[in-house]
Amino acid sequence: MVETSLHGEASEGDLVLLVSPDRKRYLIRLKGGEQWYSHRGSILHDDLIGHPLGRTLYTQHGYAYLALEPSINDLLQAMPRASQIVYGKDAAQIAFRLSLCPGRTVLETGTGSGALTLVLARAVMPTGRVFSYETRPDAFEMARNNLEDAGVLPYVTLYNEDISRGFHETGVDACFLDLREPWLFLDHAWDVLKGSGFFGALVPTTNQVSRLLEGLATRPFGDVTVEEILQRSYKPVAARLRPEDRMIAHSAFLIFARKVARDDESLGWMPEKKRRAYLGKQAMAQREAAEKSLENLRPNSATPHEDDPDA
Repeated sequence: MVETSLHGEASEGDLVLLVSPDRKRYLIRLKGGEQWYSHRGSILHDDLIGHPLGRTLYTQHGYAYLALEPSINDLLQAMPRASQIVYGKDAAQIAFRLSLCPGRTVLETGTGSGALTLVLARAVMPTGRVFSYETRPDAFEMARNNLEDAGVLPYVTLYNEDISRGFHETGVDACFLDLREPWLFLDHAWDVLKGSGFFGALVPTTNQVSRLLEGLATRPFGDVTVEEILQRSYKPVAARLRPEDRMIAHSAFLIFARKVARDDESLGWMPEKKRRAYLGKQAMAQREAAEKSLENLRPNSATPHEDDPDA
């Protein structure tokens, strides 16, 4: 299943975008004999099926809607979600900075609702592949459904797994971490990448950026960059062109790097004393995380037993 037919005509099962004069957008999947309803009337699906897009249709009350092929951004905005998705402005930069194109292989962690997965799949299809890991069962099922609806599931391998033990793949072209603590998984990322492979991560706060940069500096990664993408739209009125009242400002920081050889000279750029200090903090953080996980598995010792006479 694809979003729209390649020949420009809408077919049953396609996703079609309807745009109203006040710029509201509605995404519908075509099915013969059905209708799309709004407070301004309805439009027959059969008036779209078998006809070219890029034309105006009218409800029985005379209200106009422009029928278009949906963009990837339209699919992202309409995608059901259980948590915040990666914004289109960030997703486009991620695909660009990871140098994705048809035939590439890319691994991501933190599938979420599958928004970024959709962008990655569209970038590498039809001969490439996306490998995506998600620990939450509910998010995993939502992502699977969203990717199937978008027609890209055949190009994605989904795992409902914890990545603490590493990945199944090796030698992928790119790896992207969308996790709360990506610095804990840098060794896994290095192992899964091919030589000179592309690494990326997304975090929302500056302290997370600092932790990640420290981690990258103590490992065989080079060409590190930190970016923030701001998007400002304008009202498309020629006589009074001005910015929209709202803009998509900060959403996340994007960090990119490249895998380098273990004996590369760049590994000596960080003072050894600073390297040891960071690795010590890293080991301590991992131990604390493991202890906390074990503590959560133990019965609550502070809860009185029902046979305790003092309870």
